[in-house]
Amino acid sequence: MTRVPEGQTPHYTDQRWRIGEAPWQALAPGEGARLRVLIDNDFSGDPDDLFQIVHHLLSPNVDIRAVIGSHLREGDAFDPSDRSASNARAVAHDVFARMGLESTELLATGAEHGLLDPRTPIPSEASERIIAEAMREDVSTPLYYLAGGGLTDLASALLQEPRIAHRMTVIWIGGAEHEGLAHPPPNAMPIEYNLLIDVTAAQVVFNDSQIPIWQVPRDAYRQVLVSDAELRLRVASTGPLGRYLYEETKHVLDMVSSHLGGAPQTYALGDSPLVLLSVLQSTFEADPSSSRCVRMPTPFLEADGTYTARPEARPMRVYTQLDVRLVLEDLYLKLAEFGRWQMQGAGGS
Repeated sequence: MTRVPEGQTPHYTDQRWRIGEAPWQALAPGEGARLRVLIDNDFSGDPDDLFQIVHHLLSPNVDIRAVIGSHLREGDAFDPSDRSASNARAVAHDVFARMGLESTELLATGAEHGLLDPRTPIPSEASERIIAEAMREDVSTPLYYLAGGGLTDLASALLQEPRIAHRMTVIWIGGAEHEGLAHPPPNAMPIEYNLLIDVTAAQVVFNDSQIPIWQVPRDAYRQVLVSDAELRLRVASTGPLGRYLYEETKHVLDMVSSHLGGAPQTYALGDSPLVLLSVLQSTFEADPSSSRCVRMPTPFLEADGTYTARPEARPMRVYTQLDVRLVLEDLYLKLAEFGRWQMQGAGGS
C-alpha cells in the first residue's frame, strides 16, 4: 500500500551522494565495510520495508550490492497489480531520489510472480545479480541475502546456480511460529504473510538447498513495535525523509483503522530485524549478540506452512528475541543526523 510514484521522478533535494559515502556524518565513519548485502523486499507493499531500506542506506558499514524489488502475492490488497515487482523497484528508486542517492545502478527488478513448481526457476535481472555477486572471487567479506518478503528470486538463483548456497547466508523475515518456541497471534493467517507470497520458493530454500538460514518468524518480527508518538516525534520531525516515512505509515493506518475498531497506537516495523542482524552486529566476535536465537536442524517446510522436524538436516537459526531498543534508537538517530544535513543543503539551519 506504499504509494507508487507515477511519471518522472521528482527533484527532491540538492544534496547528492553515492553509496559508500556518508556526508551527513560530522565525524567520519571508519573505512571499510564489514559485510556485503543483497537487499530483497516488496517495496510496493507494507511501508515497514521503507524504514528498512532507508536504515540500511544510512549505514555505511555494509556494502550494499543490490536492492531488489520483489513481487507480492497475486491480488494482494497492498498492490493488486500484475507488476508489483516493477512497482517495488519504482518505489525504491523514489526513495533513492528523496535521499539524494545517485547509485541507482544498485536497483534490480525481480520476477513478477511466484514459482510454478520447485524445479523451474524464473530468470530475472534480480536472479542474475544474485548469482554474479555470490560467485565473485575477488572479495572475502561475508555475503548476506536480506529478504523482507517472498523468496522467489533467491529460489530462482539457487535453481539456476546451486553453488551459491555455500557462498552466502539468507536472513529471512517470514514463516510461522515454531512449536515449543512461540504461539501464533490471535486470528493469525493460516499461512504467514511473507511465506504465502511464494510457498514453493520457500520450500526450495528450506527443503532443497543447503543455504544457511537465519529466520525471523512472525512471533519475532512482531516484536518491533513503534508507537504513534515515536513516529510523530522521532521520525516525522527529522525532516522531509522522516516525514515521508511517517506519511506512508499513516496512510495505511488511516485506511485500516475503521476495520480495527479504531485508530491503533502502534505499528510493526517488521522488516527492521534485517538491519539489526546485519548492520548492528557486535564489534568483536561479530554476531547479532544482543538478540537471541535457537539453533536447530532446518525443518522440512510443508505446503501448508507448517514444519516437520529433520534431525539430520543442516543447522539454522530461529530468532526468538530481538534487541528492539538498539535497532530503533539507531534508526531515530540516523534519521535525525541525515535530516539536519539535508536541511543545511536546503538553506535550513
